[in-house]
Amino acid sequence: MTRPILYSFRRCPYAMRARLAIAAAGIECELREIVLRDKAPEFLQASPKGTVPVVVTNQVIEESHDVMLWALGQNDPEAWLDMPQAGYALLDEVIGPFKTALDRYKYQNRHGSDIAQERAKASVFLMGLDEQLGTKAYLFGQSPSMADMGILPFVRQFANTDRIWFDAQPWPNVIRWLDAFLVSSRFTAIMAKYPKWKNGDPVTVFPA
Repeated sequence: MTRPILYSFRRCPYAMRARLAIAAAGIECELREIVLRDKAPEFLQASPKGTVPVVVTNQVIEESHDVMLWALGQNDPEAWLDMPQAGYALLDEVIGPFKTALDRYKYQNRHGSDIAQERAKASVFLMGLDEQLGTKAYLFGQSPSMADMGILPFVRQFANTDRIWFDAQPWPNVIRWLDAFLVSSRFTAIMAKYPKWKNGDPVTVFPA
């Protein structure tokens, strides 16, 4: 059987959440690591928009949300899709207003933005997550959902921009949730380093 091809970039939060879902579903893919400043022509031929992740199977799936649904729709052993509609609303928010504020905060020089203002905008979302978490391990209970795994890579990116500032904020439940994710075998398993892929390289199977 021909494996699906997964074009990915290790540090991209969109690609991270796609890899998390594929790993949870146990779907073997041929992983092709992309360098964003020097994109493989085969990647651009498959997806001219040139952003990761992209899955090439009997169709081309170009959005991380759709990759997660594709993987979990085939096999969802941890019941990530068993979440209320509010989970999908949070997933929309994290790649909408939160990601916009995150980009303008992290890449201030590129956008000419006000760091304090953009952090404040993003913080509204994080305070909501903190309240949602409460004493629970995850957003909707004691087991992970697609919402958790679709949001955590972006919270990680935000936190890493200034971890000292992040840890000083009044969102202890978010900090606990993020830290548990970062030390998990789940996260470690999707963060292995791979060289830039080029045509003719040996196949890299993911998950390993």
